[in-house]
Amino acid sequence: MKAEVAGTGHERWAADIVTVPPARLSPAFLPLYALAYAGGVIAYTPFLMLVLPARVTELAGGDDVRWLGYIVFAGALSASLAGVASGWLSDVTRRRRTWVAAGLAATVLLQLAIVWCDTVMVLLWLVVAWQIALNLMLTPLIAWAGDVVPDDRKGLLGGLLSLAPPLGALSAMLLPEAAEQGLAGRTATIAAMTLVLVLPLLLFARSGPFPDADRSTRQSAAIARAASVVQRVWLARLLMQLSGAALAAYLYFWLRSLDPMMDDAAKMLLYATGLGLSVGAALLLGRWSDRHGRPFLALALTALVAAAGLLVMALAGTPATAKLAYLAFVTANAAFLALHASQTLRILPDAASRGLGIGLFNLTNTAPSLIMPWIAITMVPDFGYASLFLVLALLALAAALLLLSLPHDA
Repeated sequence: MKAEVAGTGHERWAADIVTVPPARLSPAFLPLYALAYAGGVIAYTPFLMLVLPARVTELAGGDDVRWLGYIVFAGALSASLAGVASGWLSDVTRRRRTWVAAGLAATVLLQLAIVWCDTVMVLLWLVVAWQIALNLMLTPLIAWAGDVVPDDRKGLLGGLLSLAPPLGALSAMLLPEAAEQGLAGRTATIAAMTLVLVLPLLLFARSGPFPDADRSTRQSAAIARAASVVQRVWLARLLMQLSGAALAAYLYFWLRSLDPMMDDAAKMLLYATGLGLSVGAALLLGRWSDRHGRPFLALALTALVAAAGLLVMALAGTPATAKLAYLAFVTANAAFLALHASQTLRILPDAASRGLGIGLFNLTNTAPSLIMPWIAITMVPDFGYASLFLVLALLALAAALLLLSLPHDA
């Protein structure tokens, strides 16, 4: 969500903290929801990591790097707009499940259609349409949790959401070899995994009636206070996403300069280990925040650990120390993003505009792709990776300070 979210028109969706509590949570909802969320992540992780680059190379040949850049940029732009629009549509129609189902069907069909793209330009427009469909599924899916999960379970929800990134990475390893089954086999495998994980939520989860906030309790002072909280929470996520995006983009080159003997498998193992550790960290911190009612303190702690990891990476004198610091950063950053995704629902209590709010918050996922390259280009060539890590550490520290400044009952 962009910072202007709390400017003109914020009174429409920055609801007072006093709302009608959601209906009693079904015991099956959280595990079904966690699986569906992981299915959404699996829908795009192996596709963007492996399938799309390979298809671009087949169609564009030696010009594949340039065309992949065009496609990624167009996809990020369409995803940003589609996330806001789909959230708004699910608010207006008051039907989250219907939009998730429609988005799921369109996502799978468009992904399978990649085999019929015979030019790179056709592929670009297919990816744009696919990003729209994907966000038609994901944004209402996230808003659905806000409708159903009470505040005292949102920490646990965040911990469960942390399972999605490792499962997304694992799904990429489960794809059949391109030489064996080709492009059709790989896209069919992704589609099957996505359907198996998302459909149980759509078929078996009880969502109850669409909740409404108690608008009669709102006062202008409370609305302004809620808007201030939303601004700081949104900006904190953007700062952490910038740190993560910059490091992910240049991780390969940094590790190569750090340890030239480190192969690709070792690099992926280091990253996967961090994601695995983040699951335990998010679950522990999520449950702690539920019990103590301090959700944003848990987020601030993960941001501080991430800042410390980046600082050590900048100052490390040995490869072993730098790798351990990177492991700490990946763990803290992934735990932060999972917990933040669930706690965002705490500050968007108005169901009538929750989907729109989620769509605006999701802009923090795509905006770093437009900002991060300029930070890296400015810092790395002249000052090296240490300077980049120092800047990223300051961004993570700023995110922690923003979260620490929130009132305890935010």
